[in-house]
Amino acid sequence: MSKIIVYGTNTCGYCGAARMLLTKKGAKFEDILVHEDRALREEMQARSGRTSVPQIFIGDHHVGGYDDLAALERAGELDAMLQLDDK
Repeated sequence: MSKIIVYGTNTCGYCGAARMLLTKKGAKFEDILVHEDRALREEMQARSGRTSVPQIFIGDHHVGGYDDLAALERAGELDAMLQLDDK
């Protein structure tokens, strides 16, 4: 299974929705909270090119935010992505 990283905050509803969807899928993920750590927020911005949260990575692939994750689920593509092995 690919390493999954969710950059987010504790107060963001979309962050919570992303965590819930990944948990429902049985995916283990690293939850990086950026609201109190400027260096982590800058890391997220450098990796994703975005300032909003959440920012989700599956392996080396930048999924985007919650809407992007949910779109992958609706299209039936998320399960396959979660099973990819990092190369």
